[in-house]
Amino acid sequence: MTAEDTKFYYIGVDVGTGSARAALVDDDGNILAESTHATQTYRVEADARIFEQSTTDIWAQIKLAITQVIAASKVDPARIKGLGFDATCSLAVTDFDGRPIAVTPQQPSSSEWGIGERNVILWADHRAEDEAALINATGSKVLNYVGKTMSLEMEIPKILWLKKHMPAELFKQCMFFDLPDYLTYRATGSLARSNCSLVCKCSYIPPGVDGSELGWQPDFFEQIGLGELVKDDFKQLGGVPGRNGMVLTAGQPVGQGLTAEVAAELGLQPGTAVGSALIDAYAGWVGTVAAPATNAVDEASNHPSLISSQNRLAAIAGTSTCYCVQSPDGILVDGVWGPYKHAVFPGLWMNEGGQSSTGQLIDFIIDTHPASPQLRTLASETNRSPFTVLHDKIDELVAAAGLPNASWLTKDVFVYPDFHGNRSPLADPQMRGMITGLKLDRSLTDLAVRYYATLEAIALQTRHIVSEMNAKGHKIDAIYMSGGHVKNAVFMQLIADVCGMPVQLPFSSSASVVAGSAILGRFAAEVQDPKTTNASGTYAPKVATTITDQKSAETASYEHKDHLWDLMVRMTKPGTLVFPHKDAKLSALLDVKYQIFQECIATQRRWKSMVAEVLN
Repeated sequence: MTAEDTKFYYIGVDVGTGSARAALVDDDGNILAESTHATQTYRVEADARIFEQSTTDIWAQIKLAITQVIAASKVDPARIKGLGFDATCSLAVTDFDGRPIAVTPQQPSSSEWGIGERNVILWADHRAEDEAALINATGSKVLNYVGKTMSLEMEIPKILWLKKHMPAELFKQCMFFDLPDYLTYRATGSLARSNCSLVCKCSYIPPGVDGSELGWQPDFFEQIGLGELVKDDFKQLGGVPGRNGMVLTAGQPVGQGLTAEVAAELGLQPGTAVGSALIDAYAGWVGTVAAPATNAVDEASNHPSLISSQNRLAAIAGTSTCYCVQSPDGILVDGVWGPYKHAVFPGLWMNEGGQSSTGQLIDFIIDTHPASPQLRTLASETNRSPFTVLHDKIDELVAAAGLPNASWLTKDVFVYPDFHGNRSPLADPQMRGMITGLKLDRSLTDLAVRYYATLEAIALQTRHIVSEMNAKGHKIDAIYMSGGHVKNAVFMQLIADVCGMPVQLPFSSSASVVAGSAILGRFAAEVQDPKTTNASGTYAPKVATTITDQKSAETASYEHKDHLWDLMVRMTKPGTLVFPHKDAKLSALLDVKYQIFQECIATQRRWKSMVAEVLN
């Protein structure tokens, strides 16, 4: 028997805002094959708040991606032992047989609701503004676990919107899933939910926290008009743990693994272990924060413990950006989601800050500028990306003016970045973007300056979020990046300079989140069947763990949490640190820009108040 015959493999699946990606990894965390397929997002021309997707489409793209990575890797499916999922925090709606139920009437002009493919309200969908306002006016204790303000991007406001708009009989037939939990349900047939999705997005407070007994808060649901969920023992949300439902921490085995039908679909073995899922940002945390650095100044920092990881903020940056940090104690930060107990590790707490629009904002600034067609043409003619063209232009402008840094170019141009509302730390969806210093200039030069000012604005808001977290008790001293923004070296240096702390770039810009999910799949496999353990780690399960009820799930979660951290340490590839420039004048300039950033907030709110006073 060769060494290859004893190796096992794992698949991670990441469903982002616009794509489904699968990766097959070995036990050292090496990605042997990747495949990505675009998913469809539906918009409504008459209402810019609407963003919808389809679980049928999402699952079809997952199936394509998984079958392709198996084929490309040439790995025997019998040696693939675990599968992990992550996804955006979007609301998936089905009936109790798992058939999709449309989240709006099937035609914009129709009043007919029912079975329909557009059954996902994407996280970015802002239709539930009134419902979020109603919830925030309750003063319920659930608000203490979402930074005191519930976002309209969370699931309960969206469910309340559906209650108000759907026919009552149809609403009663609905099951509601945070998308990561829908994927494990689709794969295994099990209705077990993840602690991550429930505490982060569904107003669930784990039993034992702040007097919570059921996890769900009946008084809160009655108060906001969702009393029917209470009467049915929260069956539509997965049930009450220990009574008619089960809640699992990250990576715990779900059900009996892949059903025979799904295994045949995906080309895998029936019973292949499936780990309890995570929201994509938290999978990014799993896939980054244990990473060593190839250029670390202090080698000791390359070997963090589970507790010392509290100093590392994971930033998962793409269409939007999420900032996740774990701590031993629950820390309430106004306007920052959480604290969430058991969101990843049992007994530990997570906070999540975020920017609703980062990559989306950068694209918007470029696409709406008069010089955008010129930029695209030049990029095509010179075989460069539009971003490379912009950065080359910025370098040219800096050199021509003899400036020490590109931040001097934007000394008179300021962008405030909340074009899609503020997620953190203001938790104000009514905030809007601002640009000052505009000229009658349609040139590529003006676009380059405006683009760089946008990068600065996003970096300044990152500083705002980190500062608020640290002011309330966190001890963040480094940012661990993943996602598409990592490819932009200028942007990464700018974040390091603005925040005054090192930024770690991952081994692969695209791999961190999907690698985090693969780690969950491996964890599930080794907890379920220790014979699949083939690495010489410091800890491994000794006997198979069978989760039969909520009590055994909770016991197992604590028994095996050290193993999950051990897998993170062993399977996360080294990254590279970007250190802030040691330039006092640049630091002083960025400090002033941060003051201006904060004044933009105060000014916008004052203006709105002045107008409201007149109109009211």
